[in-house]
Amino acid sequence: MKDTTRSRTGRALAALLAADGLIHLYWATGLTWPAPDERTLSLAVLGSEVSFGPAVVLPLAALTLTASAAVLAHTHGGGTSPLPRAARLVTAGVAAGLALRGLAGLGWAAGVLDSPAEGPFRALNLALYTPVCLGFGWAAARLARAR
Repeated sequence: MKDTTRSRTGRALAALLAADGLIHLYWATGLTWPAPDERTLSLAVLGSEVSFGPAVVLPLAALTLTASAAVLAHTHGGGTSPLPRAARLVTAGVAAGLALRGLAGLGWAAGVLDSPAEGPFRALNLALYTPVCLGFGWAAARLARAR
């Protein structure tokens, strides 16, 4: 992978993860944008009713923000010390997680996995969640392979 491609890919992936983390921090305050209430938000994001309380969303925010930092470290790092290797492993974990979510999205879209037939989740899954996860998962896998 060329250095400019690696840098752009890493920054884009880190930005996606940071944005996700910041959105989770926002939801931890009790606010539910872009939905009018927690139930509607949960149905749109997850397709089922799940709490968006701080105990649920703060660990997810910490995970995605930490992953964002690790991806940036891998993007700009190098060498064989433990820190660059750990950053590379986290980047590979991000790739695996995004790929798994993307494949689950395909399963929901194909009807292989149960998902709600009504509501915004189906459309959001098809138009946004699955393509973003598959695309960024592929990019993260390429980035993780780059030395």
